[in-house]
Amino acid sequence: MQKEQQDTDILKSHEVFSDPLKFYTRLLADIQLAKKTICIEIYKFIEDSIGIKFRDALAKKCKQGVKVKLLIDSWGAGVSDTFFDELTQNGGQVRYFKKLKYTFDAFTKHHRRNHRKIIIIDDTIAYIGSANINDYSLNWRELIVKIEGTLALTLKKMFNDSWKIYEQVLFKHKPLLRQITKGTFKIVRDVPSITHQRLKNRFEELIKKAKSEIIIETPYFLPGFLLRKQIMDAAKRGVDVKVLTPKQSDVTFVDALRSKYLGLLHKSNVKLMFYTPNNLHAKLMIVDREQFFFGSANLDYRSFRYMFEIMVQGTDPGLLQDLLVHVNESMEDCEPFDYEKWLRRPRIYRMFEQLMVPFRHYL
Repeated sequence: MQKEQQDTDILKSHEVFSDPLKFYTRLLADIQLAKKTICIEIYKFIEDSIGIKFRDALAKKCKQGVKVKLLIDSWGAGVSDTFFDELTQNGGQVRYFKKLKYTFDAFTKHHRRNHRKIIIIDDTIAYIGSANINDYSLNWRELIVKIEGTLALTLKKMFNDSWKIYEQVLFKHKPLLRQITKGTFKIVRDVPSITHQRLKNRFEELIKKAKSEIIIETPYFLPGFLLRKQIMDAAKRGVDVKVLTPKQSDVTFVDALRSKYLGLLHKSNVKLMFYTPNNLHAKLMIVDREQFFFGSANLDYRSFRYMFEIMVQGTDPGLLQDLLVHVNESMEDCEPFDYEKWLRRPRIYRMFEQLMVPFRHYL
């Protein structure tokens, strides 16, 4: 009985958002109700209509005495130097993760970005998922989960870790690599590394253990050789593997390189499904309709090698059911991969795909 109560406290309630506008509306309402603290760790915060709306809401809470901490990745921060002045002048704190510096290896170093997206309010409410704060992605399909319960406080502790090391480049910082287990939930964090890629390893583990079905949603589908092999092997052994990805994402180079591997995946019985209305930006995997894995990481080289990421793994039946509803709605707007059309693609396309291969780690 005590364990059941603890599990209930971990996740008292949840809500799944696919529409950024609905997510922003709910988040702004929760910000307005904040009494003590608001912590935001996010990749992009842009000085546009949405960014201004959130900036003003946060500045207002600062004036009311709420402690506001905002950690934005320097690469993704599209704001002027004075954008947050009202917020900071009223006690709010803004930090930029790994400020851009011009060095002889700036190109590779600048790829080590904080791609996490978590928001914690009053230590009791948390949002985690795929969406940034900007207006150019208002028509994208995202995946954000609102969590109420003690799991929010666990995410707050992780935010504090990032807050402390925001100017450092970490490769061997063991605490940040440690998995956090909370009841049936596992929160997995990754830091940039070529040799120790915890999230990629977790994807591989889940795929290897799949018995009947794997559903993947990702905006940028560029799994490395081993992960791609695990996906194909699962399909060959009879697992129903579905990959949902946008027909046209916001990164054309990724789409072009992705095309190179589609035929091989298709011939291995992987069902490729292209989301057509706009960009599908959700990051999610569901295995055997029993386990989910969602958060900020894309299924590509860049997320695994160069990004600070965070994902949530779990089996909670209620949340799983809502994630399946989200996936089914995505599928309604997908079209299947046309293998014959792919075979007839112009030779110039094939050449371009091949030329992009050496740059796959940076896309």
